[in-house]
Amino acid sequence: MVTKVGEVIADRLVERTSRGLATAVSTAVGDGSLADGTRLPPIRLLASDLALSPSTVSAAWRTLAAARVLRSDGRRGTVVTAHATPGPVRYRRALEHSSSFNLDLSTGMPDPDLLPDLGEALSTLHRGGVSGSYLDDPIVPGLLEALSRDWPYDTSEFMIVDGAMDALDQVSAHLLRVGDTVVVENPSFPPLLDLLDALGVRHVGIDVDEEGMMPSPFAEALTRHPRAVFLQPRAHNPTGVSMSVARAHALARLAATHSVVVIEDDSAGSVAVADPVSLGRWIPSRTVHVRSFSKSYGPDLRLAALSGPHEIVDALRERRLLGQGWTSRLLQGVLVELLTQPSTRRHVARARATYAARRRALRAALEREGVSTMGDDGLNIWLPVHDETSALIALASHGIGAAAGSPFSTRSESASHIRVTAGLVTRDVATVAHQLADAAMIRPYAGPR
Repeated sequence: MVTKVGEVIADRLVERTSRGLATAVSTAVGDGSLADGTRLPPIRLLASDLALSPSTVSAAWRTLAAARVLRSDGRRGTVVTAHATPGPVRYRRALEHSSSFNLDLSTGMPDPDLLPDLGEALSTLHRGGVSGSYLDDPIVPGLLEALSRDWPYDTSEFMIVDGAMDALDQVSAHLLRVGDTVVVENPSFPPLLDLLDALGVRHVGIDVDEEGMMPSPFAEALTRHPRAVFLQPRAHNPTGVSMSVARAHALARLAATHSVVVIEDDSAGSVAVADPVSLGRWIPSRTVHVRSFSKSYGPDLRLAALSGPHEIVDALRERRLLGQGWTSRLLQGVLVELLTQPSTRRHVARARATYAARRRALRAALEREGVSTMGDDGLNIWLPVHDETSALIALASHGIGAAAGSPFSTRSESASHIRVTAGLVTRDVATVAHQLADAAMIRPYAGPR
């Protein structure tokens, strides 16, 4: 006799694989057929109900547990956790800090003093050009031309969204399903990993070197038939690595042999030292490229531009009509002014040079202390430490905050690091480097011998 839970799942089971089963259970949870707290039958019994192997059910349960749709509840077995929606778990861990820090280097945020004054750009809005219609073009005149000047490849398919994470969220929701596999960089950006966990997507982390994601392990990961690969082409957060053109070409050649979509997050944008680079130069029909303007013009601007294949961008536009419809044209008008005003362009160029100088100075001071780091771009430094917790405690004792490295890691066995926002170190560089180096050398307490 088939159990009631087995009937509910069987009605929704389209693909007789672990991913298909995970999707069926997620659908049942989403439509309320499997309520919060519902106890699931033992694996072997449910496998018999559904005419699946126990290993298929076990694999589906692991996927759903990672997405927090299911949990093991001791003697009660496996239960549904319909209301335990995954949140920014890794992100919150990475940003845990105390307001008492004299120097908070944990945030990864731009220096407010290096952001341009928005007053001149805002003043243009008083002179007209603010839309009063729901039916106007979703992208304001002049913005596409401004974006195309230094976009890393030729494309006519653009979309404006509410920041880089909004773009990643929309693209991921469109492309990915529960049980899919994707490739990410190791280390990677915690909110992206949180997003993938929330979608029930497995991620394979590939290490980066001084030129970007390493080709050989990427080629091996492609044999697992991932649906997408996520890259940060410039000023990789947290390492500061910018992808070389040669490396981008090598990765594009590998990706071209598989049915994988490349999703690029250029979060540093105009404050990155490296020239724009994208795999879209070689595989535009398989590349989604996102550029954020938060680091260069201000986090509260909440704008990013996205390009990609017509079928993906068009699907995103259509889906968006069921929600907010478009990104504020008022803010887009501000962005056009910021991108085209000569004074603002000079200001951003000075900010870019200042961040680069601060990063070089801190890296050089750390080298003199015997600590080597990687990457030459962006706001952050990925600092190797013997023990993450001990390093953070030691820095806190000096009034310095840094971000824990473990939320950035895709593998539990990765070496310990902390992320330091070098872009905010404006003075006493030698002292800060000395304190960072001392913290990096502290080994975990081994207990009494």
